[in-house]
Amino acid sequence: MKYFDSFTNAFVGTVDWTWKSILFEVPWYTNYFWGLIVISLVVWGLEIVFPWRKNQPIIRKDFWLDAFYMFFNFFIFSIAISGFYKMLTLIFADLGISSKSLAIIDITNWALWAQLLVFFIVLDFVQWFTHVLLHRWPVLWQFHKVHHSVKVMGFAAHLRYHWMENILYKPLKTFGVMILGGFEPEQAYIVHFAAITIGHLNHSNVKITWGPFKYIFNNPVMHLYHHAYTLPEGKAGVNFGISLSLWDYLFKTNYIPEDSGTIELGFEGDDQFPQDFLGQNTYGFRNNTD
Repeated sequence: MKYFDSFTNAFVGTVDWTWKSILFEVPWYTNYFWGLIVISLVVWGLEIVFPWRKNQPIIRKDFWLDAFYMFFNFFIFSIAISGFYKMLTLIFADLGISSKSLAIIDITNWALWAQLLVFFIVLDFVQWFTHVLLHRWPVLWQFHKVHHSVKVMGFAAHLRYHWMENILYKPLKTFGVMILGGFEPEQAYIVHFAAITIGHLNHSNVKITWGPFKYIFNNPVMHLYHHAYTLPEGKAGVNFGISLSLWDYLFKTNYIPEDSGTIELGFEGDDQFPQDFLGQNTYGFRNNTD
């Protein structure tokens, strides 16, 4: 019964928090609903004023589909699975597995800036590693094709991905937090909002390279080549960075042959890939042995 109650309470609580966010009844710095909208409008404005690809339409191909994906993945699906994750937490606790079990570092007494920096770096590396798996494991790649089905790049493509990726990413991100003793800094919202902003920029039609900081932070030029139709021979993917490019340079998965922004995007056979939301989100289950 306690598992059912935890499931129900987590589900209802997430719905309630989301609704209160819409009504501005939560602290502004935790309001991811309106935060996502504001960040999206700002980056979209940059695309309009400073377009990298001058001939790309403001309302590009699949713009509204990607906008739907943003809210589906960030809110609707998160609500749907919130109860399951809460229930799993209880199951692990009953098995004697706690957030302290895997802790390898204690940052609770560090300065806030150091806590946020370590939190950001650890979570970003976990996501980089997960991203590599999505490309190199054929079964996972079938689901990740949804994200790579983008043919005209824009900020909203950031959150176009198959809901199964949430199933993989979230436990691994939780694992990253457990490495830190289950500790998430009080001001972790700074890290989360920064990650959303960087992700939007990386998918935007704006040419940003960050100068010498390109070896640390991911950027639109680098990430566009992650979506390239034609990859270097023998490579399952390049430029896997989420917020940081650092991992790609360290592990030799970086690749930027030029910066015109005019390359073809997609993957081999994408002309046969479904164009609608339902088709894209059932594709991986129908084609998981390719």
